[in-house]
Amino acid sequence: MKTRYRIALGMALLGASVPAWVHHSGAMFDSAKEQTLSGTIAEFNWVNPHSSFKVNVKAADGSDVVWAIEMNAPQNLVRQGWKRTTLKNGDKVSVVVHPLRDGKPGGSFVAITLADGTKLGGSGPGQNNAYPAQPAAQ
Repeated sequence: MKTRYRIALGMALLGASVPAWVHHSGAMFDSAKEQTLSGTIAEFNWVNPHSSFKVNVKAADGSDVVWAIEMNAPQNLVRQGWKRTTLKNGDKVSVVVHPLRDGKPGGSFVAITLADGTKLGGSGPGQNNAYPAQPAAQ
């Protein structure tokens, strides 16, 4: 009887710990640094638990470097003025990120300026918003 109880308890604890396995920390991002990138949107993923996008940035040698940018969840981005259609492939943007600590081309989203001058925040997971929501036009 004790063996069955221990197995059942072990399974319950294991099941309860699943959310800890799936969610990661932001430790891979250097939140003490901000880097501004100018480039072209290559992909936009409006998904849970974190939206993301890729931006092609010209390197010093003229080649394209694809930066992968992690964002907050869509339900949080909506509060900052984002829509599923905010970014489209080919859009020219300026993006502020907290870069990856290992120097690879990626980062945690801080803010973006669209080609028309619109500035949006929304931040990466667990960060404060860089730009507050813009007031609606009167």
